[in-house]
Amino acid sequence: MNGKQLRIVFMGTPEFAVTSLKSLVENGYNVVGVVTAPDRPSGRGLQLHQSDVKRYAESYGLPVLQPEKLKDENFLRELKSLQVDLQVIVAFRMLPEVVWNMAPLGTFNLHGSLLPRYRGAAPLNWAIINGDHETGVTTFLLKQEVDTGNILFREEVQIGPEETFGELHDKLMVIGANLVIKTVNALADGNVKPLPQSSLKIDPERLHAPKIFKETCKINWQKTADSIHHLVRGLSPYPAAWTSFVGSGSETGVKIFKVAPENISHNYQPGEILSDNKNYLKIACADGFLHIRDLQLAGKKRLEIAPFLRGFPNPTNYKAL
Repeated sequence: MNGKQLRIVFMGTPEFAVTSLKSLVENGYNVVGVVTAPDRPSGRGLQLHQSDVKRYAESYGLPVLQPEKLKDENFLRELKSLQVDLQVIVAFRMLPEVVWNMAPLGTFNLHGSLLPRYRGAAPLNWAIINGDHETGVTTFLLKQEVDTGNILFREEVQIGPEETFGELHDKLMVIGANLVIKTVNALADGNVKPLPQSSLKIDPERLHAPKIFKETCKINWQKTADSIHHLVRGLSPYPAAWTSFVGSGSETGVKIFKVAPENISHNYQPGEILSDNKNYLKIACADGFLHIRDLQLAGKKRLEIAPFLRGFPNPTNYKAL
């Protein structure tokens, strides 16, 4: 069977998923339905916000389902009525077996890591935070345990020494979309032999990629310059690594988006700030300094360091905590 003859349901929510859906639709694949998150109130006015996937799907007139609960009988009835052959999942929530077992050819997921590395919600962030030099995308068949199904295809990419989460995210969106097309065609042809993840060796420290919380993003200046550099890259531009500038009787939250490590011995306390008040600001850490290149004070605009210093005189009166 040709992949374009399959009746496909696509499930996803954020921007990362849109590129895969777009690739299917604009290459002539038969997407008969799209499942995405319900509209949610957001912003100061609490206006209903549609997911990126919903906006794209509606622009092409695709049927959209937005169940609150994936075991809801009305949703299951609608999904079954689509007579789906194959379900494709990209950046969506965990599915119950009654859903992922509905399609005759199965349900596969695109995951942003080289499984079995980095199972979980934030694989791209953790690959950079841990200082990895490579990552990739994987398609795999769903089973009950999260991100543990048999692997269909993997595509490896290198992580650049200065590459941020945002840059890696955008690169893997495109690579992942191509892998989705490859996987659909292979499943239609019966030309793929799923590989159990248990057959691949994995460093236990690279197994999990848990959700990122605010405390995950807080910089510990007792750590090494390289490890803080990786943290900043792995959280830039969102949700962003942060610290507090404390001094002069005040405390100000600061998001940091870009740094340059300087590995050099010194006698400063971790968190001490050094600056010429014009062109540079660096913060002491365990084995050197972090030169701050791009930052944002709470409630202010994001700035590069020179314009920041023009509006924040005497930063050496503060300490980073």
